[in-house]
Amino acid sequence: MRFSPLVDRISGKGSDAWSIHWRARELVRQGRDVIMLTVGDPDLPPPAIVIDAAVASLRAGETTYSPIAGHPDVRAAIAARHQARTGTPTEADDVVVVPGAQAGLYCAMRCLAGPGDEVIVPEPMYATYEAVAGAAGATVVNVALRPERGFHLDLDDLERVVTPRTRVLWLNSPHNPTGAVMTRAEVEATADFCRRHDLWLLSDEVYADLAYAGPHVSPRSLPGMAERTVVVSSLSKSHAVPGFRFGWIVGPPELAKHLTRLVLCMLYGGPPFIQAGALAALTNECPEVTAMAAAYQRRADIMVSLLESVPGLRASRPEGGMFVLLDVRGTGQASDEFAQGLLERHGVAVLPSDGFGPSAVGHLRISLAASDRLIEEAAKRIAAHARSA
Repeated sequence: MRFSPLVDRISGKGSDAWSIHWRARELVRQGRDVIMLTVGDPDLPPPAIVIDAAVASLRAGETTYSPIAGHPDVRAAIAARHQARTGTPTEADDVVVVPGAQAGLYCAMRCLAGPGDEVIVPEPMYATYEAVAGAAGATVVNVALRPERGFHLDLDDLERVVTPRTRVLWLNSPHNPTGAVMTRAEVEATADFCRRHDLWLLSDEVYADLAYAGPHVSPRSLPGMAERTVVVSSLSKSHAVPGFRFGWIVGPPELAKHLTRLVLCMLYGGPPFIQAGALAALTNECPEVTAMAAAYQRRADIMVSLLESVPGLRASRPEGGMFVLLDVRGTGQASDEFAQGLLERHGVAVLPSDGFGPSAVGHLRISLAASDRLIEEAAKRIAAHARSA
């Protein structure tokens, strides 16, 4: 039987990036001692106020359909949060609720680009980005984030790849997998680039609350950018509730209308009890969020300090997020070979990063979603494996 051409557009190297994760899960099921550092699944507990609100909503019988674009109070709370952080006037009509940032990126791209369009994406990039653009029929055009620049974007590279077919510039800061945080000057330069070439700017801000080396700057906060910037974010990382699948898109109200029609086709609204928990997160101060950012920074310091002097390894110190990128090319092994050996012989599961783009070839992405003790133990095992390579 034949399938739609879509199945080819959503396959590729990025879709294979998780194979070692599933192998590690199987070893855990078999009873093996494995330190799981493959995915950004927070190990810290979410704020109690968020869970209490969701449970109370369930017990109150709030299990019916909800408004397609999200409950009005929730959309208003997201708008107020975004306005407070960016200084840009934002209304509830600018917001659409989606099941997590991943769905938000998918929905946004379906409304921003299509067949024949090009989307500029700095790489390394998160492994799903290429398939998201492919699902829309668009083509990804990469610009390299080079290690010698600390994985910060060279703005001249954008000018070299832009064409009349370019429709979107897609940014992610704090960045996954490198941990780089764009400076205000860099964000201003990319905003100017988008204005001059009449492009959409799609801003993945899911790690915005986890910027610890410098403040996160949203491009939507800059003059003349509200009408062309689409912000996607969620509570998954900041509030440790990835299972809630709660995220949002902020953009021009006309885009929100198109997104609402798309969400109607896909989802018919989101769970009201999840939105109740999210509303508590959005309208209350949660000190746990600040504590999580501090924990990830501390764990990054532990990991990097234990690996930076190991022959054959080069650890990049992240400026935000919850990952450390480790260059293993100096060991003479490919990243998948190193990761497989590390898992089988030392019981540490990390993600080979070749599927994140050419600039990540030979690197491993190490999640910091484990206790300080486990991060330290994992670093020691990684160092031992490198010395035996």
